[in-house]
Amino acid sequence: MSDRPGYWEELERPRPDAVTVGGAELRAGSRVRLRPRSRGDVFDAALDGRIAVIEGLEQDIEGRVQLTVVVDDDPGRDLGMRGIPGHRFFFAPDEVEPIGGRRVLVAGIGNVFLGDDGWGVALADRLARRELPAGVEVVDYGIRGMDLAYAMADGGYDAVVLLDAAPRGEAAGTLYVIEPEVDEADVVIDTHGMDPVKVLAMVQGIGGSPPRTLVVGCEPANRLGADVEEFVVELSEPVRAALSEAELLVESLLDELVTTDDTEVKER
Repeated sequence: MSDRPGYWEELERPRPDAVTVGGAELRAGSRVRLRPRSRGDVFDAALDGRIAVIEGLEQDIEGRVQLTVVVDDDPGRDLGMRGIPGHRFFFAPDEVEPIGGRRVLVAGIGNVFLGDDGWGVALADRLARRELPAGVEVVDYGIRGMDLAYAMADGGYDAVVLLDAAPRGEAAGTLYVIEPEVDEADVVIDTHGMDPVKVLAMVQGIGGSPPRTLVVGCEPANRLGADVEEFVVELSEPVRAALSEAELLVESLLDELVTTDDTEVKER
């Protein structure tokens, strides 16, 4: 009688949590550089040297471990992190190189059709064209609050910087650095919510634990609601003028966040 496990036993076997490569422990969320051995097809050639994030670990019936990875600069990266085929790739442990350092997500949020509410998206676009520290990913989430919540819960980030219009009663164009907090009463899943506190509440509502989150905000000159009859696709002058200073502010925060585990960034 064969000792080989049956089909149902194989399905019930727990997956490995981590694998050691080059003295480094790799698990879901770890960053690696891809080094396919064969380079025998177009995918191997295209992916060789690319940076990726481990989405999960799989083990076949022979005990061989494979790493499921999502490539950093894949436009469909968020689909891969949700397990959707076509945006996930499989590599053996000896086909990857561990990459150290912390991972930080910079997320632009806001509605570009509501005037100054689109400030965070405009800033994300400018930052995406700058040379930022390794481990930093800039994404325009617009009004996709649930997508952002899943990225914060499952993306393996050490910290998140949200870019958003933030009315606090100061002069238009004033910049802030805020570390938002969530009360237990706020922990609900609101797919229409896109302010930072609601996003953090969604992360907890789907069972995740949000990484340290900072908000770089700008005081808007106008605050249009979703029920406006005419779209406004331009930022007001003082809010547009604040973009250059905001770029420098975000870069200074990122320099701290990617190199220090316990940075204390005060509200500004």
